[in-house]
Amino acid sequence: MEYRIYNGVGYLRLDRGDLVIASVLDFCRTEKIASAVFSGLGGCDLAEIKTFDPENKTYGSRTLSGMLELVSLWGDVTGDGNGGLAQHTHALFCSVENGRHETAGGHLGEARVLVTAEIEVRPVVGGAISRKTDPAWGTKIWDLGN
Repeated sequence: MEYRIYNGVGYLRLDRGDLVIASVLDFCRTEKIASAVFSGLGGCDLAEIKTFDPENKTYGSRTLSGMLELVSLWGDVTGDGNGGLAQHTHALFCSVENGRHETAGGHLGEARVLVTAEIEVRPVVGGAISRKTDPAWGTKIWDLGN
């Protein structure tokens, strides 16, 4: 990963073999960013996507592999409530299956870069966002009480 910061915004270029989520979190730790939103695109060869099952309050997981165009990446980094960082990320991937373009997306567990990924990280200014547990679903949601 290589990055630059311009006017407080981080611009990350990930290279072959870099992990998307790990790289964003490493950048935030290195730059002491407590909370941020990020977006990006790129080309990956492996991705874990998850979908929340509200009936069972669990996440199902699916692994994608092959040439995966990362056509949309959107996420946030927040405090995890224990002094560390947490992330909540959604992604949409496009691939060619049997000569047809197919898409798959959902919560992103992790993705490995094949070609490159370009990610913009916008830190929260003037405060920090953390997470708390939603009592109805058991999921982690923004805690805006800080």
